[in-house]
Amino acid sequence: MKTSMIVIAFAVFTTAGLAHASDATPTSEQQSGVVQTAQLSPGDYQVARKTRSQVRSELKQSETDGQLKSLNNEVYKGN
Repeated sequence: MKTSMIVIAFAVFTTAGLAHASDATPTSEQQSGVVQTAQLSPGDYQVARKTRSQVRSELKQSETDGQLKSLNNEVYKGN
C-alpha cells in the first residue's frame, strides 16, 4: 500500500513538473542564441590613489573631530 502511494505521488509530481516546464516560452534572447554580457574596462571607473601618510592623516583628523566615533556608534553600532 505504501509503495503504491509513493509511486503514484512520484508520477503526479513528475507529470506536474513536466507540464510546468513545457509552459515556459523562450525569450527572444534564447531564440536567437545571443546573450549580452556587461564587461568593465579600466577606463569605466576611477580609483582614488592616496599615499599611506594621506590615509593616516585623514584617520587622525576623523578621530579628532569625532567623525570616526559617530560612524562607529551610528553605522556600525559599536562593533
